Amino acid sequence: MLTSCSNDSDKLVIYNAQHAELIEPIAKDFTEKTGIEVEVRDGSDLEMANQLVTEGEASPADVFLTENSPAMSLVQSDGLFQPLEQQTLDNIPARYRPDDNSWTGFSARSTVMVYNTDKVSKDELPSSLTDLADPEWNGRISFSPTGADFQAIVAGYLALEGEDATKEWLEGLKANGTVYDGNDVVLESVNSGQTDAGIIYHYYWYRDQEESGENSDNTQLHFFKNQDPGAFLSLSGAGVLANGDHNADAQKFVEYLTSVEGQQAIADSYALEYPLNPEVDLDRAGVPPLSSLEPPDVTVSELDSQKVVQLMTEVGFL
Repeated sequence: MLTSCSNDSDKLVIYNAQHAELIEPIAKDFTEKTGIEVEVRDGSDLEMANQLVTEGEASPADVFLTENSPAMSLVQSDGLFQPLEQQTLDNIPARYRPDDNSWTGFSARSTVMVYNTDKVSKDELPSSLTDLADPEWNGRISFSPTGADFQAIVAGYLALEGEDATKEWLEGLKANGTVYDGNDVVLESVNSGQTDAGIIYHYYWYRDQEESGENSDNTQLHFFKNQDPGAFLSLSGAGVLANGDHNADAQKFVEYLTSVEGQQAIADSYALEYPLNPEVDLDRAGVPPLSSLEPPDVTVSELDSQKVVQLMTEVGFL
């Protein structure tokens, strides 16, 4: 659990649920550029979101960064964000933020199915993520339900298909699937043939391919199309806390994160996540361009992490 304490220094405090390896170099570059000192406190999406809600106006946090956007929606629903300044809003297309401009996406990951090429033929590839709950996939699919990644995918499914359909889909997955702890483990299980296929985000596969291919060489990725729930694009979010001690500096940080310079740092990093500033492309390792994806139209503020946890608990995943 992240330790709560007051911000008794002049440092900008960032509650960071994104990968530390991605954010800390950007924070260092921001300090070098502006002279503003930054303290990054790392944790997980919903852990930090719930802590911010618990701390309320007493929170020492100035900026909140997440790996997936349902945690942003949780903090937004409690009215804890300050609207972002126009310079930041101009950096990122409006579809990647809520209507009230209380936070913005700054990077994205595409949902994919990874499959073992010896176990799944191309003519077996499903047209929809929903199909993986059907009997023909019994014993063949794997996923990591306790992580924020999978829960964000479920949140997208819920926003698109409704509660009853989501619960039915989760029950089908539970009947069919093998549960692992972590998307890297899912990838390894598919590569080794323990399971035929898995639900992950795109960057796990491409990262392994860039490094050695040891955990991915026996696999390929299947990108869902036609605005299917399986093409869900999960956003990493950034917001300024209204009651922070350093609002002006916090706004400057989020502006930098979404600027061409900050977004290029994301594109050039190990992360292999999609930058969302349209002036910057992820041109790496054969990753399909963001413009080629066909994600469903999901209103980011509709992603309900609390309902997702309730449904997954009822089904027996949590």
